[in-house]
Amino acid sequence: MAEASKSKITVFLLCFLLGWLGVHRFYVGKIVTGIIWFFTLGIFGIGTLIDLIMILTDNFTDAEGNKIVGWK
Repeated sequence: MAEASKSKITVFLLCFLLGWLGVHRFYVGKIVTGIIWFFTLGIFGIGTLIDLIMILTDNFTDAEGNKIVGWK
């Protein structure tokens, strides 16, 4: 599994500020789940909280399965 080309700090900030709209998921290429997040307000906030935890623990991946790591 390779490292994603997306910035972890960008993904974190998008999730923290606009996670309820799914913007962070669109950014990493997860379009379908981004749409779901958009229409359910981040799965009623719980999904956004889980995504924040996954980002902080280096377990969040992009659409190709590459982990988003490193605060570059």
